[in-house]
Amino acid sequence: MKVAFLIHSMEVNSCRYRILQYLPYLEEKKVDISILFYQRRWSDRLKLYRDFSKYDILYVHRKLFLPFEFWYIRKKAKKIIYDFDDALMYRSSSAKKSYSLSRRSKFAYMMKRVDFIIAGNQFLNSEAMSYNRNTKIIPTSIDLNQYTPKKDYHKEGPITIGWIGSSSTLQYLKRLMPILENIFKKYQNIELKVVCDEFVESNSIPIIKKRWNSDEEEADLKSFDIGVMPLVDDLWARGKCGLKILQYFCVGVPAVCSPVGVNRDIVEDKVNGFWAQNDDQWINCLLRLIKEEKLRKEMGLKGRETVEKGYSIQTNAPRILDTLNKVIVI
Repeated sequence: MKVAFLIHSMEVNSCRYRILQYLPYLEEKKVDISILFYQRRWSDRLKLYRDFSKYDILYVHRKLFLPFEFWYIRKKAKKIIYDFDDALMYRSSSAKKSYSLSRRSKFAYMMKRVDFIIAGNQFLNSEAMSYNRNTKIIPTSIDLNQYTPKKDYHKEGPITIGWIGSSSTLQYLKRLMPILENIFKKYQNIELKVVCDEFVESNSIPIIKKRWNSDEEEADLKSFDIGVMPLVDDLWARGKCGLKILQYFCVGVPAVCSPVGVNRDIVEDKVNGFWAQNDDQWINCLLRLIKEEKLRKEMGLKGRETVEKGYSIQTNAPRILDTLNKVIVI
């Protein structure tokens, strides 16, 4: 079976977690894999598209094509799988209005014409099923071989509240800053650590600003005592696939999150973390974890179990292979 994975970049988080980490397993199972990249110039695109007929399956990651462009791709490709982990049919949370006619049109056109769709969560799956019944939910997953649970939950110094992510999601952390600053006024034995390529600012709470580095990611995650994933409840955020929480959980760090979209599935309230729906809940949940070392450990290890049961590549890589085998005979 020859499969071409069409992606944006080897460095983009979504590509790493939804495509690249599965490739060793697929190659071990004798899948002939090619990695292709989206092209900017039309001449390069057409050259790329003409070669799609060489593969049994074209596996498209995230991108929404213009209808006339996808019409040509569809003519050249034998079978197409579309994989996505964001609400691409809507505008992002920073936009004034969520609905976008152009995004929706491209999404609808493509979903009607692909052979199979892999969605990162139930919300995205329901959007896709409006146009195509051949869908499956495969959540964003973690390679448990790359992360071990932290061993030391005892902290002599400040308790570290951690956030890791891309600059595009930093807007959600900025909304949380007044709450964290409020907590710091009452309980000064805390600090915020941000692992990103951009950072938030504060005149009160201490902030550790750490640029993301793949070689240091596990150590950065283990330096957190509590992980946070704030969101706003809008259509874009409901499409998020909870990667931050999974990263916290894989090293045994408990999470406090906005119960939006897949966060409600990954975090079991009061078991492996807390849901926080308003300012008071954020303050109360964070203060409880700040003060209770035993609870941080118990919830963190429960979080690790959550990843092991349903959000690891060890669980989901065989499901990717099963999908490839299914699509071949559709």
